[in-house]
Amino acid sequence: MASWFRSEDMTYVSLIMNEDAAHSCISDLGKLGVVQFTDLNPELTPFQRRYVNFIKRIDELERKIKFFGEEIHKFGLHAAYQGEVGPFIDSGGVVPGAPATADGAQPGSPPAPRSGVQLLETMERDMEKEEQSLVELNRYSERLTAEYNEKVEFQEVLLKTRGFFVSQVQVSRLHEEERVAGAYQAGDVEGGAKGSLASLRADARGPQLDSPREPHPLLGAGMREGAPEIKFSYIAGVVNLDDRSRFERQLFRSTRGNCYVRFSEIEQPLVDPSTGEAVPKLVFLVFFKSAAIEAKIKKICDAFGAKRYPVPDMDDYNAVRQLMDENYSDLHDARLVLLKNRDARIELCTSLAARLEIWNWVVLREKAAYHALNAFKPDVRGMLRGEGWVVSEALPLAQAAVRRVHANMGQGVPSYVEVMPQPWPTPPTFFKLNAFTVAYQEFVDTYGVPRYKEANPALFAAATFPFLYGVMYGDIGHGFCLFLGGLFLIYSDSKRPKGRRAGKDDEMAGGMYLARYMITMMGFFSVYAGLVYNDWFSIALDIFGTKYEWSEHAAKGDAATLKEGSYGDPSQVYPFGMDPSWHVAENELLFYNSMKMKMSVILGILQMTMGIILKAMNAKYFKQPLDFYLEFVPMIIFDGALFGYMVLLIFMKWGINWQERMYMATCLDTGFTPQGDACVLGVSTTGENLSSASKYVAAEMCPLNYGGTGDGCQPPNLITTLINIALAPGTVDDPMYKGQGGVQTFLLLVAFFCIPVLLFGKPYMLKKMETQRHTRQDSFASDSELVPGAGAHANNAGDAHAAGGHDDSHSFGEVIIHQAIETIEFVLGMVSNTASYLRLWALSLAHTELATVFWEKAMLTTIEMNNPIAVFCGFAVFMSVTFGVLLCMDVLECFLHALRLHWVEFQNKFYKADGYKFQPFSFHTVLENAPIY
Repeated sequence: MASWFRSEDMTYVSLIMNEDAAHSCISDLGKLGVVQFTDLNPELTPFQRRYVNFIKRIDELERKIKFFGEEIHKFGLHAAYQGEVGPFIDSGGVVPGAPATADGAQPGSPPAPRSGVQLLETMERDMEKEEQSLVELNRYSERLTAEYNEKVEFQEVLLKTRGFFVSQVQVSRLHEEERVAGAYQAGDVEGGAKGSLASLRADARGPQLDSPREPHPLLGAGMREGAPEIKFSYIAGVVNLDDRSRFERQLFRSTRGNCYVRFSEIEQPLVDPSTGEAVPKLVFLVFFKSAAIEAKIKKICDAFGAKRYPVPDMDDYNAVRQLMDENYSDLHDARLVLLKNRDARIELCTSLAARLEIWNWVVLREKAAYHALNAFKPDVRGMLRGEGWVVSEALPLAQAAVRRVHANMGQGVPSYVEVMPQPWPTPPTFFKLNAFTVAYQEFVDTYGVPRYKEANPALFAAATFPFLYGVMYGDIGHGFCLFLGGLFLIYSDSKRPKGRRAGKDDEMAGGMYLARYMITMMGFFSVYAGLVYNDWFSIALDIFGTKYEWSEHAAKGDAATLKEGSYGDPSQVYPFGMDPSWHVAENELLFYNSMKMKMSVILGILQMTMGIILKAMNAKYFKQPLDFYLEFVPMIIFDGALFGYMVLLIFMKWGINWQERMYMATCLDTGFTPQGDACVLGVSTTGENLSSASKYVAAEMCPLNYGGTGDGCQPPNLITTLINIALAPGTVDDPMYKGQGGVQTFLLLVAFFCIPVLLFGKPYMLKKMETQRHTRQDSFASDSELVPGAGAHANNAGDAHAAGGHDDSHSFGEVIIHQAIETIEFVLGMVSNTASYLRLWALSLAHTELATVFWEKAMLTTIEMNNPIAVFCGFAVFMSVTFGVLLCMDVLECFLHALRLHWVEFQNKFYKADGYKFQPFSFHTVLENAPIY
């Protein structure tokens, strides 16, 4: 765990490479994933970089790959899965087991020895050819689809228009013709042919129009033979279904009601050739009588994008029939051509799907390599210089990789990796993590990444976080359910299919599997705390046998007695946890509240003290004497004088036999105290008559002579005692030891004098040392520190306060303000943070009381009914509310409160959280995050 306490050692290196071998060197370093490059050209924009042309070419390849992916998805295809990225990276772009092309190479995977330039040229040539073919097929498909849609619309216009002019006798025949015409649409062009041309032509010619004319259905019933004939003009076409209301309203308003419009919906939506989406449409027929109105109608149709079709005179039935037959034939021919076009596109997309993922990997790998090369600086012609961070133990691997590439290429000018002289920039932070530790490190990194070599809070959170969670969630039954849930996640994670595609879980499931060991530990400590509280679904377990008993005729309010022995006898202590008798006692809540409240304060002060100690460890490690002597020392004294003393008082009160002390101040029936002094009830030892309720009786009879109201023989109220330390120094109502008032006054003074040391000590020393340094005119003083002598180690850490100093540009007033903020935050924070730890008691109390209410109201009430159906219903309600509230909501609530205790109360005592993660140049990371087509 030492490597998890402080981050891994980092080394700052310089890489000198021959430009011809630079791409190969970068590729091998990308396979290792141990180098984080530093940008040596920050002043250059992305378009001014050396390899910007290569990046542009790769961006174009990415665009084509994305285009290919979108096209294959249109046909429900997916890119062929090529396995894990590891074999691809190790083989330099060759995936074992992948199908080979005619020339023996993998599809889309050029031989590894080719350089990056040759690789790009080959891929550009292949992708350009495929893109041109696919674009041409798509363009041809759009044109064919548009023509096909026009023919379908024209056919629908002819059918629907005839429906407005024929009599009711011919309606059934028209319905049959519409059914036959709909077969072209129902036989989806994108899905394949349905039916043959012969059957469609036969069905189309089946229903024939009768030559005798029937009365015009649009004419009124009063129009008869010999009446003057009125001839109306009409326009027919197709409009989108969504535009019907606006189209009809616009026609009415523009013609002032001097037109008559009818609509009929096309049953099968038509496919938009540009978007590929199905668009529902309507056939419209507008009757009018004026040329001016006709011009307005045409303009409205153009504005709405409605297509108008030339409709012949419906009185000429033979001409209409011939036109429909010709359109049927054109429809069938267009449909066959569309199907052939679709087959060609599917065949091409299937071929692309087999190569798409390899292409994508190669493009992403090359793009990452050229982005890394853009961070290098061309200091000498033909040579590139780069700098970066390397994990110290992996430095030999990086050096060997560069030497190997140089030897294989036979370059005259060597390429090498050497350690840079100090001082170095601020190093990144890197920890070696495993399945158990990664969740806790993410838990801490969410708040902030540790500084380089700073004490890592995740190490301590791995133990304290699940423990504090268990204190709040303590219940044997609920904790065991959570523990089983964690075990299930551990087991099912090992059974889950691994890999890039199998690992694309939703965010919540992925987070739960990441925290599977944390959840298991939370459940374990909840069971442990439940055993301490002796709580199993709010029911006490008499595991070791209770030590108390009540008489058979005990009434409410009667005290229980020990079965054997006497008070204070170690044999009468329950072996582990709480005695189950407390769960049925009338003062149960009072007892548990007192115990849990004190326990919360103790745990909180211990954790905060540990945080202060970690501050000292950081100060010692980074060689910051001012931080150690002028911050840690007064902090730990302040903490011990007030809050450590509070913990001591709690343990003293727990450890004192108060029954024995109170017995010492009791006047027995014999007229003597237990010490043998004569006494009379209600009379003090001075002979003054006192009531039996007088507070001076115990003080007069107690032989301890500690002072206060009870003279040491009465248990104190700790809250009052602690308040009096600050508000009434030297006053103790019920002391526990002799001289307690004086000790508390001394501790208060010590804590008080720690505050000015915290506030002024470090700024004063910084000012004094800065003055001495300016007096000596130290020309080699550090640019980032006021105080010299921090040493190379402080530079490695990148700590601006390596010797407890600040930047020279900071004025003394700014230092004072900064120190004042830290002092106020610490002093007030110790008080508020201690109170904040009472959430351990509050959450535990809420959990216990909720469980009790659910048990008593849902289960106990129905059990007392002695009705099986009622018991079953009560059990269902009990399980539902227990799962929803206690196993879901309360789990999250306790998690968030435990999270806050670590982030705010614990980590703010020492944790700077201003580091940055080590992000090495790694092909594995780049390809693992690659999009999946």
